[in-house]
Amino acid sequence: MDRDTRILDRNGLTEAEYLQSYDPGHYERPSMAADMAIFTVLEETEDNYRKLPEKELGILLIQRGVHPYLGSWALPGGFVRPDETTEQTARRELMEETGLNYVYMEQLYTFSDPGRDPRTWVMSCSYMALIDSSKVRIKAGDDADNARWFHISFYLMDEHTDYPVPTDGEEPKVVRIQHYKLELTSDNICLSSVIEKSMTKTENGTFTEYEITENNGLAFDHARIITYALERLRGKVEYSGLALHLMPSEFTLTQLQQVYEVILGKRLLKAAFRRKAASLVEETDSYTGNEGHRPSRLYRKKWKEF
Repeated sequence: MDRDTRILDRNGLTEAEYLQSYDPGHYERPSMAADMAIFTVLEETEDNYRKLPEKELGILLIQRGVHPYLGSWALPGGFVRPDETTEQTARRELMEETGLNYVYMEQLYTFSDPGRDPRTWVMSCSYMALIDSSKVRIKAGDDADNARWFHISFYLMDEHTDYPVPTDGEEPKVVRIQHYKLELTSDNICLSSVIEKSMTKTENGTFTEYEITENNGLAFDHARIITYALERLRGKVEYSGLALHLMPSEFTLTQLQQVYEVILGKRLLKAAFRRKAASLVEETDSYTGNEGHRPSRLYRKKWKEF
């Protein structure tokens, strides 16, 4: 439906007259960046050739080569250019760091705290991408000294529930506090953070906030972004085939189950998992070979129509 741009506002101006006199300097304008939580599955080779390689969840980090946080590790990302959307920026950064473009990617959350970047007010529109690391040759971007995969350990340390006494005019609420430990390791590098997650439940819904209470080696508020991405990944894996985006073109059901287990951080019953996976994969005519144990059938993910 076409708009009538000749309508006058309360000051008697048409839209064209209003835009001609508009001064964008009346409002503080933040810079906008796109940051990427790029996940993959890493394999640890076993000394015993009869055992399957152990799998771990990994995330791509870059070591900053410029101020601020010179030498610290951060998520890949960059500033949004004037002719880009945030998604175009994210895909450009993904291509620069991994050489890949058409991979699974989704928007996570916009982090907009005024003090999150010491340079100026920088808002980050964050994204999560899932890739098969065997297809990737990572390289550091222009403002980075190094880029590498880090193994992820993420677990609940403690939790408790508070029942604050409401003050005059305040509605009753319940606050649940959880502390998570995030550890990222690569060779002799160990980064760690403690994140406090507070969930305030009221009659109008539940409101969740994340705060970094300890940090060692991660730049900006990227520990918060990684925590948010991990919780999104774990939550969606429970009811979807999202983990298939981390798999190679062909795989065994045991390998797929291992990937689900490293994401969720728990063991799964084989029979129940295979019932769940039946609707997500299809058999191929191929089998594993030369792996020191009985050949296993290979599967591939089912393609879905648009």
